[in-house]
Amino acid sequence: MAAPHETDPSCAVAHGDVQPAEGERTMVVVFAGAVADHLLRYAADLGYRTFLVDPDKDRAGVADLPPLDATADVVVTDHHRRELGPVLRDVLTQPVRWVGVMGNPRHPAPHIPALTELGVPAADIARVHRPIGLNIGSRTPAEIAIATLAGLIADRNGRPGGFEF
Repeated sequence: MAAPHETDPSCAVAHGDVQPAEGERTMVVVFAGAVADHLLRYAADLGYRTFLVDPDKDRAGVADLPPLDATADVVVTDHHRRELGPVLRDVLTQPVRWVGVMGNPRHPAPHIPALTELGVPAADIARVHRPIGLNIGSRTPAEIAIATLAGLIADRNGRPGGFEF
């Protein structure tokens, strides 16, 4: 009788017997900080090509967005930065797969008035997800990054996240 990992492809991947099939994935993290550091590290481990974008040239990363395509997931880690509207406006001109802004859902979403003021159409503003990530009670930067990436993986795979299979 064959071992389960010999007949189930997902078991074979989990045991390291087979490499997972991966398409190209890009993670763009906007605004340097502790959560951004964890997102970039964990996303690279998950096979993402990663970029850090921060318009403040005194911080890490590049100041300008790279050209993005439908492989790109964009995560904005700080909704208090004055550059929030212009950066999101520029992201929304590209065919990114997913874009989201971190923030507490009990507080107003500052990206909406910022984008509206810049003349971004409501349909484009609606492409921006907030809140983002799975609701696991994250408190630390590492936990926030894990919840965010888990939500992106679930979304890419057409799954709701959580314990329902």
